[in-house]
Amino acid sequence: MRRIHPDIEDNPDIERAYAYPDRPWLRLNMVASADGGAWVEGLSGGLSSKGDRRVFGVLRGLADVILAGAATVRAEGYGAVRPRESWREMRAGRPAAPPIAVITRGLGLDLAGPLFDGGVSRTIVVTCESAPAERRKAAAEVADVIVAGEESVDLAAALAALHERGLTRVLCEGGPLVNAQLAAAGLVDELCLTVSPMLIGGDAARILNGAPSHVKLELSQVLEEEGVLFCRYTKESGP
Repeated sequence: MRRIHPDIEDNPDIERAYAYPDRPWLRLNMVASADGGAWVEGLSGGLSSKGDRRVFGVLRGLADVILAGAATVRAEGYGAVRPRESWREMRAGRPAAPPIAVITRGLGLDLAGPLFDGGVSRTIVVTCESAPAERRKAAAEVADVIVAGEESVDLAAALAALHERGLTRVLCEGGPLVNAQLAAAGLVDELCLTVSPMLIGGDAARILNGAPSHVKLELSQVLEEEGVLFCRYTKESGP
């Protein structure tokens, strides 16, 4: 892997390249085709590469918590995050693996599934007051439950609740609907975008799929490996 912006450097330190600033920070991490599609046949894996999976692992290791929408959790088959030996030093003083925080209005989750079994960090369920009371009670038996908002999840309140738990380095893995809601609410500090050298056409969503947000970004970094670009954009007035 080599750095092509702002200077040329072969084999950069990936952990240092993606270090979080010393303040609460929400980072989106997404992969897209060259023509802007966010998935192939409903899954992001068809756009990934060896380098993308390496960066994905580092971003997870750096994060305090991984945020994802329930649709993404179901489609991608999320399980609890397992510790990695490569994370040992970067996670010193923190749990060996970050928890998943799932955003769900209706609590349509498999509470007996791998997301709620065997993780070193208890999964967090982020929901709202209108969620079915029985499902909320059941979720509380296997996860930490955050109630943020009344009829729908208030993402600003949800982030504030995560910060109160000391989870300030937030990595959001989508999907496009959640990304769009975060951007529209002005909550996105950074976008890490892997651009896959593929044209896919079809009806795949973009990495944001929802209300307009018009968040201006600055290009902070570009890495390249085997034709795949790893772009890091930060909100103007970022770090």
